[in-house]
Amino acid sequence: MALKTFKPYTKSNRGTVIINKGALWKGSPYKPLTRGQTSSGGRNNYGRITSRSKGAGHKKKFRIIDFMRKKKNVPATIERIEYDPNRTAYIALIKYDDKEMNYIICPQSLKVGDKIESGKNVEIKIGNNLQLKDIPPGTSLHNVELIPGNGGKLARSAGSSVTLSGYDGDYAIIKLASGETRKVRGECSATIGVVSNPDQKNIKIGKAGRNRWRGKRPSVRGVAMNPVDHPHGGGEGKTSGGRSPVSPWGQSAKGLKTRRPKRSDKLIITRRKKRK
Repeated sequence: MALKTFKPYTKSNRGTVIINKGALWKGSPYKPLTRGQTSSGGRNNYGRITSRSKGAGHKKKFRIIDFMRKKKNVPATIERIEYDPNRTAYIALIKYDDKEMNYIICPQSLKVGDKIESGKNVEIKIGNNLQLKDIPPGTSLHNVELIPGNGGKLARSAGSSVTLSGYDGDYAIIKLASGETRKVRGECSATIGVVSNPDQKNIKIGKAGRNRWRGKRPSVRGVAMNPVDHPHGGGEGKTSGGRSPVSPWGQSAKGLKTRRPKRSDKLIITRRKKRK
């Protein structure tokens, strides 16, 4: 979809670039597939702030997405494509031939009225969901499972995808957008195509208020605080804190690896590319 700009009637309009959602469904979401959700404001069950700079935000309902594509070998039709305030990708409401309805992550180029299917021996086309061992190498995929039957976990955000590189015994080799190459069981399922809304990366919010609608509160720099509030605080004039960058609790912000070991680390062939 095209990007939308505004005439510079105000200072915020001058720099605002958003997605034109004119082609999306304009009504309410499908009610049986929604539920309410509460906002914690970054506070835990004691009422203490554990995640800073969160709060308020617009009220929104949660859409229940079928990441598993549970109904196998039952054709479904795309009823409509909708905006989802809980994620960057668009979602599609599908109607199976047995009248059951579900929400799925909408792939790019999928249109209202298209037919899709999941299961074994289905056609290799955009929107279809099948096991990795049944997909030819070089195919772009999204909503990829890491554990068979556990639902898609990889490549679910706007414009994202992974590439199926080949096979190694019972495993499929996939390359992620980060540059990481890893093995995944061939019984894991994935959906053909790239996730919708690739222009998400080109959005410019234009004003602070738009972030407040999303529940993001202002973030204060550590060097602007007092020594009692942050390790970078204090000093005469504009000092850089007098030490290497750290979090408010003293954890290094430059180069310290904080990733916990995962059980699937042994399946990683090539680590992701390091930042320059």
